[in-house]
Amino acid sequence: MPIDQQMIKTPLKTAVVILNWNGLSLLKQWLGTVVDYSLNKEGTVEVVLADNGSTDGSLDYVKETYPTTVRCIDLQHNHGFAEGYNLALTQVDAEYVVLLNSDVEVTPGWLDTLIDYLDRHPEVVGCQPKIRALKQPELFEHAGAAGGYIDWLGYPFCRGRVMNDVEVDTGQYEAVVDVFWATGACLCIRLDTFREVGGLDARFFAHMEEIDLCWRLWLRGYRLVCVPQSTVFHLGGATLSKSNPRKTFLNFRNNLLMIYKNRSTASLWTVMLIRGVMDYLSALVFLLSGKTGDALAVVKARVAFWQLRGRFKTQRLENLRLAKRRDIPGVYKGSLVLGYYLLGKKRFPDFFR
Repeated sequence: MPIDQQMIKTPLKTAVVILNWNGLSLLKQWLGTVVDYSLNKEGTVEVVLADNGSTDGSLDYVKETYPTTVRCIDLQHNHGFAEGYNLALTQVDAEYVVLLNSDVEVTPGWLDTLIDYLDRHPEVVGCQPKIRALKQPELFEHAGAAGGYIDWLGYPFCRGRVMNDVEVDTGQYEAVVDVFWATGACLCIRLDTFREVGGLDARFFAHMEEIDLCWRLWLRGYRLVCVPQSTVFHLGGATLSKSNPRKTFLNFRNNLLMIYKNRSTASLWTVMLIRGVMDYLSALVFLLSGKTGDALAVVKARVAFWQLRGRFKTQRLENLRLAKRRDIPGVYKGSLVLGYYLLGKKRFPDFFR
């Protein structure tokens, strides 16, 4: 059923929201499949394009190509991933929202499977599908795979991906399981709860913001799962390439901010001390590998963290005050880095059996 471009008069079941910034080529390739495999005859789903101030004509392209099937929100400027979604979702009225990257190819039934699971499990606040690599579809994809986990020091990894090693999907992770974090590449979440906990932290700009959100959700008593019966394919690195120093900076800085915001006082400074040593070792490895820009980005990230830490104290105290649990699933009690490099643990089952 076509969607009224001007106004959604009644609350919808689900809004699939794609945040776009100069992604014209991506939209031309994959927006059509999102429309085809998401909208239903009941009219309970809408597809929304939230444009972060693109200059490549992508907003005009969508308006002209999908005038009745995609609702456009013009955010005027590039607010980053976190604030871009926060702003876009103030203009959405639905029970569920899906944060979907523009470089994701969805498959038939992908959305119904996720929504059906959440409908049947009201205690679960959000979920992700299985994420496989678009260019090598037999492999899991780096940013999400079959659900996100984290180690004691705050390093994220996935069921199906440890560090940069990704597994072939042979059906080994078909069980629905609780995960520490669900990927922002394709995150389906109850909108009311998203708003209740404050949404994504806009100060992160991009990277780690979904893990921070999921940590906050778990602390407040909510659950997140991976539903691998739904599968999508992700290109990855469409905005910032994997080796981009800007990405390195954001990942290291935001990871430290995330730990500071959510880690209990009893272990916070022990973790921060160890992370200081490990981060500078990472910078040294980058330097010896000839990646001077990445090495400098790590150092800058640590400086930025200490400069910004005081601005996050209020949120840290609030998170600690509202915390209902500490025994969060999906936390590896040891060190991912030491396990990987010193003990030869290269696959997810080596950490969680």
